[in-house]
Amino acid sequence: MNITVNGKGAECPDGASLSDLLRQLGLSPDRIVVERNGEIVPAEAFASTVLGEGDTLELLQFVGGG
Repeated sequence: MNITVNGKGAECPDGASLSDLLRQLGLSPDRIVVERNGEIVPAEAFASTVLGEGDTLELLQFVGGG
């Protein structure tokens, strides 16, 4: 299915969860904030959030620094 991630087109399998997508992208769910179609998705809901055709996701990754 076709989705948009951070403004770019992406594909993921039908029935994929948000956790599946993060794993596919090599991102740790512990350091990510996800907005799906304008709504923040709580981290505890990543596994149960099934992505749909045309979803728009914004992924923000926290990094340490000084």
